Amino acid sequence: MSEPNDNATARSVKHLFDLSGRVALVTGGSRGLGLAMAHALGDMGAKVALTARKADELDAAVTQLRARGIHAESVVNDLAKPDTIEPLVEAVVAKLGPIDILINNAGTAWGSPTEEHPFDAWQKVVDLNLTGTFRVTQEVGKRCMIPRKYGRIVNIASLAGLQGSHPEVFRAIAYQTTKGGLVNFTRALAAEWGRHHIVVNAICPGFIVTQMSRATLDKIAPLVKASTPLRQLGEEQDMQGLVVMLSSAAARHITGQIIAVDGGSSIV
Repeated sequence: MSEPNDNATARSVKHLFDLSGRVALVTGGSRGLGLAMAHALGDMGAKVALTARKADELDAAVTQLRARGIHAESVVNDLAKPDTIEPLVEAVVAKLGPIDILINNAGTAWGSPTEEHPFDAWQKVVDLNLTGTFRVTQEVGKRCMIPRKYGRIVNIASLAGLQGSHPEVFRAIAYQTTKGGLVNFTRALAAEWGRHHIVVNAICPGFIVTQMSRATLDKIAPLVKASTPLRQLGEEQDMQGLVVMLSSAAARHITGQIIAVDGGSSIV
């Protein structure tokens, strides 16, 4: 395959979103938003690598993707352990080829009043949400994207990284801090790596119904809906079109942007 080329002058709009031949790595891709985004990228033709900590969940996710005709592979990995990052990237490249698209979705949270927040829990959140994201981005960038002068990086931040939260709804200072860090990580990296034709953007989802969030939303859904202009909760599919666009040739002149998928919560 030839080197990636974003010259879309003669392309139809439909072709701008075609990801055929691209290789995408989705961290935290075994379930929830990560798996939903992997489906979207695969549906548009990308070969998809998933990574997460639990082998059984990864196996189930890969089986699901392959049943839809998507070329999918997985690598078990804990991004909170920095010495595992280089082998992870090596494994993905060996299975699928150089990585064109990196979706930094892996993350964790810890709910607690700030004055009671355990330090080890703070460190756990920082190690995965910030340090793990930095290390995998660094490794993919220097090994796959910078040498080939092409890349798409999409960081999954959060509405919680854009603003504070009502304490009756959400108290998770480490999560909120690290997601805010991802917002400026996105801007700083976009400014630095733009000369390599690497596009870096972030998506900030609000409250979206997933397997992990359902129990919490069962308790606070009425309050969340009342404070959201669209008066609704998000669904996993609400992330899919945007992640495809930001991973495609359609995003060739869009970088350093922070896009909320929140039903309008961040504007009121």
